[in-house]
Amino acid sequence: MTEYQALPLFPLPSQVFPGGKMSLRIFEPRYLRMVKESYQSGNGFAICMLDERGNTDANSHILPLATRVEVIDFDQLDDGLLGITVVGLERIEVTNIRTEADGLRIGVVTTLPCWPKCQMRHQQQLVAEQLRRVYQDYQELAQLYPEPQFDDASWVAQRWLEIVPLAGSTKQQLWQFDEPTPTLNLIAEMLQKD
Repeated sequence: MTEYQALPLFPLPSQVFPGGKMSLRIFEPRYLRMVKESYQSGNGFAICMLDERGNTDANSHILPLATRVEVIDFDQLDDGLLGITVVGLERIEVTNIRTEADGLRIGVVTTLPCWPKCQMRHQQQLVAEQLRRVYQDYQELAQLYPEPQFDDASWVAQRWLEIVPLAGSTKQQLWQFDEPTPTLNLIAEMLQKD
């Protein structure tokens, strides 16, 4: 396990998981600094899920399981803001969060094992097929993944966690497992209800 003593944190209501990609618009000075410094250090930064019950002053609104990401593309958008695309590198745990003068949060980060690649089981095929349909309907998502891995249960489960409307605390509970089966089971139940 690797420990990064000072990794910048980017708390969001949405989440990217290892192997996932996300497009972001950066405009606050603290996050512009985060992007610049993470690029210079080569360590990236952490995208963290928000706890709706947490306290921002105590930083308890940032849930501990997060994803270390790196910027893989950037450009200046039509509105003058910085547009970046990040890719999720690894599952991490964030502790000892401090807030710097400009509001940027920094945390001690320890890497955790990522979910292993594993073959989709026969009874899980519906979950993969429905994700394929989502990508057909939403081309902006599909464009992020020119080589989708619909046969990898971990990849499918984490892509669903990125788009399904669940509370950050629920996603944290699912991500605490060592493998994707509980997530796939929950997604299958949700799909059957729809």
